[in-house]
Amino acid sequence: MNIGIVGAGGMAAYHVQGFQKAGAVVSAVADSNAERARLFAKQWGIQSTYPSLEVMLEQQPLLDAVSIVTPNKFHAPLTVQALMAGKHVYCEKPPARNAQEMLGMYEAAKKAGKHLMFGFNNRCRPESQAIYRYLENGDVGRINSAQATWIRRSGIPGFGGWFTDKELSGGGPVIDLLHMIDLALSFMGYPEPKAVLAVTFDDFMGNASFKGPWGIADGNGNTNVETACHAMVTFRDGRCLTIRNSWAEMNEREVVSVTFQGSKAGGKVERLFGIDGVDETSCDTVMLFTEEYGRQVNREILVEKDETMGRVANAVNFVQSITKGEKPMNTPAEALILMRITDAIYTSSETGECVRFA
Repeated sequence: MNIGIVGAGGMAAYHVQGFQKAGAVVSAVADSNAERARLFAKQWGIQSTYPSLEVMLEQQPLLDAVSIVTPNKFHAPLTVQALMAGKHVYCEKPPARNAQEMLGMYEAAKKAGKHLMFGFNNRCRPESQAIYRYLENGDVGRINSAQATWIRRSGIPGFGGWFTDKELSGGGPVIDLLHMIDLALSFMGYPEPKAVLAVTFDDFMGNASFKGPWGIADGNGNTNVETACHAMVTFRDGRCLTIRNSWAEMNEREVVSVTFQGSKAGGKVERLFGIDGVDETSCDTVMLFTEEYGRQVNREILVEKDETMGRVANAVNFVQSITKGEKPMNTPAEALILMRITDAIYTSSETGECVRFA
């Protein structure tokens, strides 16, 4: 399997590691910054560099797949372009800026008959994989409610760069930190949403002291996205999901978690940070809360820590879903539901009303 990468940013290294681990060849990288592309290619032994996806496709017609690692604005157009050229696509999260863009990607994948997967790496973390086993074995029962949390006290990424520019990013932490929303929905089996009620806040967006470890970015200086969100999602089958996402909010510290309550057991996957945004200061926990022999039991599940947080494993799964027929860890249909929910969060916050799905 022969893969080309678009965008030589930080996440691209995980893509390359996963693709190569799965036995694929990464033969090309495209980036508008020629020097960045050259250095990335040298680091990872990639043969060719190009200024754009278009040129890469022209010069490398035998590519089997394309990996998209760009600012969010370009996810949809580049994905559709690659699919229309007959390539499988692995795209970094978020899938797109909104549901309309995601729908176009979904339809293009169906029309092309090609695989489309996204960088929802937290599904591939050992902690999450352990929970999936208990879910599949029926130990949890039906998850009735869940709480998806990714909150920081101080951690606006790339302050003043593309992350904080709504045109380029699509939004703030609702979009950037949607991993736990996706993971909670995945644990629940991705039920159909019924309604969303949400509020967002931007109190600290203009305050550079909340930039966290990412510093001040080179960009146009736009800071027009939210810094925090609180939302409730109800589903057509009567279940519910509570969401907390924030880059900057008066919290104790950064917490990344999914907690759930099932008919047989509850559980959580959690990462606690000592310093916001610094993975080396984090501690991971995965637990089940159940009843055994008339006693309440908290069961701690021990797994080996994955320093890549599933990023490499997710990329491996993309390749093996194509070459070996493995089940993809995520699908375009799920991504469309996720983006419909994020759209509803923003609409509810703007209007002050509950958004009901048709």
